[in-house]
Amino acid sequence: MGAREGGPPQGRLVVGVDIGNSTTEACLAAVAPDGSISYLATDLTRTTGVKGTPDNTAGALAAIRGALARAGLGAADVDAVLLNEATPVISGLAMETITETIITESTMIGHNPATPGGEGLGVGTTVAMAELPGQPPGTPVVCVVPAGADFDDVAAAVNAAVAAGVDVVAAVLAGDDAVLVTNRLHRPIPVVDEVAAVERVPLGMLAAVEVAPPGRTIRTLSNSYGLATVFGLDPAQTRQVSPVARALTGNRSAVVVRTPSGDVTDRRIPVGELVLRGAGKTLRVDVDAGAEAIMDTVARVQPLDDADGEPGTHVGGMLAQVRDTMADVMDVAGQPAVPVAEIAIRDVLAVDTFVPAEVRGGLAGEVALENAVALAAMVRTSRSRMQLVADRVSEQLGAAARIGGVEGEMAVGGALTTPGVDRPVAVLDLGGGSTDAALLTRDGECTAVHVAGAGELVTKLVDSELALDDREVAEEVKRFPLAKVESFFHLRHEDGTVQFVDQPLPPHVFARVVVLTPEGPAPVPTRHGLDHVRRVRREAKRRVFVVNALRALRQVAPGGNLRALDFVVLLGGSALDFEIPDLVADALAPYGVVCGTGNVLGTEGPRTAVAAGLVRAHAARPVECPTG
Repeated sequence: MGAREGGPPQGRLVVGVDIGNSTTEACLAAVAPDGSISYLATDLTRTTGVKGTPDNTAGALAAIRGALARAGLGAADVDAVLLNEATPVISGLAMETITETIITESTMIGHNPATPGGEGLGVGTTVAMAELPGQPPGTPVVCVVPAGADFDDVAAAVNAAVAAGVDVVAAVLAGDDAVLVTNRLHRPIPVVDEVAAVERVPLGMLAAVEVAPPGRTIRTLSNSYGLATVFGLDPAQTRQVSPVARALTGNRSAVVVRTPSGDVTDRRIPVGELVLRGAGKTLRVDVDAGAEAIMDTVARVQPLDDADGEPGTHVGGMLAQVRDTMADVMDVAGQPAVPVAEIAIRDVLAVDTFVPAEVRGGLAGEVALENAVALAAMVRTSRSRMQLVADRVSEQLGAAARIGGVEGEMAVGGALTTPGVDRPVAVLDLGGGSTDAALLTRDGECTAVHVAGAGELVTKLVDSELALDDREVAEEVKRFPLAKVESFFHLRHEDGTVQFVDQPLPPHVFARVVVLTPEGPAPVPTRHGLDHVRRVRREAKRRVFVVNALRALRQVAPGGNLRALDFVVLLGGSALDFEIPDLVADALAPYGVVCGTGNVLGTEGPRTAVAAGLVRAHAARPVECPTG
């Protein structure tokens, strides 16, 4: 909303201020004696400190002054500042890996270098390069090349052995020379390079080397029965090597060496229990049982009173940390301490995911995608320090400031300024740490709930499942569409459309999957294709935002029946996402719900709902809104 036009505003000048987890928003309006409202300007800034604590004062003042500046007014003109009753909410994230792949003795599983050489499947006995001349003719062998060998020497040795009748079917190299070696061979063979611990590859053992054509993935060594065929395994041995096949799925190349004493196991890691208390009972669930079992248990103890994790585990540490953080931020000099009993875990969200982990005992830094459970938890306290914020704002601004209303109630009040919305209306505030829902009935009764998990958890899932190890890149993948740069002058968008550009694209994005940021295409450091990256992004959003939207709305809907809802308005920063609103709307479509992104005041989009609701409540008597 830009600067106002015309003469001075008529009526009392009021500023509604919404202090959220990530942003602080201000809405400036003039309230006439008859209660009519003229909205003048809005402003948004980053929240300072943890929501609901005295540190919020600086952010609130910045937003207020920003709105006043946009309207061409000063602090002396303000009649009242209205702050939301911001209950402190702190979210935590933890991830527990619940499986691991272990190689014992000298069995080697797959390796996936960037540029293997040749293609096809070679099965033979492992032989050191120096021993090639002494091999009997016609016996299939896999040449193992030591570190430091020159690619010309390797190619010459293999060519000489083949000319002497030795059946060299594949090669394994320490260096990054597979393509150079293959280009110099008289008879092409599959060659896998970049095997760091090549000296540990067992000699005299049956081995299989497979390289797929460009753009394809291996078919034999990623199939349990393919391994059984290659190595002549019985059913018990086939079951034993199934983790090998699972670890090789999606690779372009692989090497498997089978030794009599070697073993590959897929072990489940015990990670302790989650203790959940609520609805008059205490239930326990093993974290390694997975997300579905955890969420089923959470549903049986709703409303959740508190939760604890087993000491020494990631989850136990995370739950303890969010409690300690809440106690620290609520510790204000001159104020009574908040009893520990009032600081409790009020919600838990569990999501099944995958974590790339290095295989224990591997010879080439092999990585397997291990099963993991990501958990988001939310701690709340009934105490708030917002009166301190109001006092400090009043002192520094020179205008009266007070608590104007409860957040959930104000959000639905602001959502009602969206064109086409009427009571009964439910709002979903999609934030960074939590997803909040509130319902305003036709009779004016309001109910609100807060559930754990939102944008930060999506970022963590994207970062983990794509093995980016870079939160900033994961955030960009979450927020912006993808494309594949196919030449210096055109790229293909994730929906399949092709875009041509006037100026050549930068060389560092050529043939790469890129994120289309406002600053231009940025490469995603992954070997995965465009479709895979898109699928990971959308699935992460579905498992967090769609799941949370449905479970939050069920908690506020009459009788838990989503069909009883008429209008659902999406608010908050994540409602600005280019695909989350569509995912949520699609999930609600079977229930006959009208769902879409809010447009507060008809101009502000999904922002400023609570701040606008505070102004509305100031002009008319607010409704009661108990928090669930």
